[in-house]
Amino acid sequence: MIKYKYLLLLAGLIIVAAGSAFKKAKPRILVFSKTAGFRHDCIPDAKLAMLKLGAENGFDVDTTEDAAVFTTKKLQQYKAVMFLNTTGNILDDAQQAAMESYIRKGGGYVGVHAATDTEYDWPWYNQLVGAYFLSHPHQQTATLQVIDREHPATRHLDSTWIRKDEWYNFKSIVPGLHVLLKIDEHSYEGGKNGDDHPMSWCRDFDGGRMFYTELGHTIES
Repeated sequence: MIKYKYLLLLAGLIIVAAGSAFKKAKPRILVFSKTAGFRHDCIPDAKLAMLKLGAENGFDVDTTEDAAVFTTKKLQQYKAVMFLNTTGNILDDAQQAAMESYIRKGGGYVGVHAATDTEYDWPWYNQLVGAYFLSHPHQQTATLQVIDREHPATRHLDSTWIRKDEWYNFKSIVPGLHVLLKIDEHSYEGGKNGDDHPMSWCRDFDGGRMFYTELGHTIES
């Protein structure tokens, strides 16, 4: 049930990131999982999960770790770009410029888990993803609080969601995020963001749309 709920969460965020164009034509998304730091062993399973979600929910999925796809021409075919457990500096200056242009033209961005452990020297990306990774305690079970139960990504959830994952503490949290999930720091050890500790959020940004979920470290997730 936990895995099913998380897949529904991801399906919802893809639909939201794809925007209104989702209704007009079958969208294509790019799942990008390049790493220049820690590499999560769940990445192969996560790619398969995204391909399955696409097949079941009417969107095509391309997966790659080749940053050469980040050109203005190549990105324009995608309704959303997912940074799937990316880490470190993964795009050069020209590729960063192409990503910025893509969002400003109405593109969608989805960040999963370590997407916040990515591109610390790119201030625009901090604004896009919404926060940067600070630290994490050991993997453990915790209680998530569903803040927005009307959003397509979370409306299938109860008011609380108990699950095991690796829970990030954040720095450089951007003001004005539309928070969907928070974590109850009283339900586990090692939280450092207090009572307002976001775990999933979205917002319109710089002409496009973004969605981030911290969940997604474990193979089960």
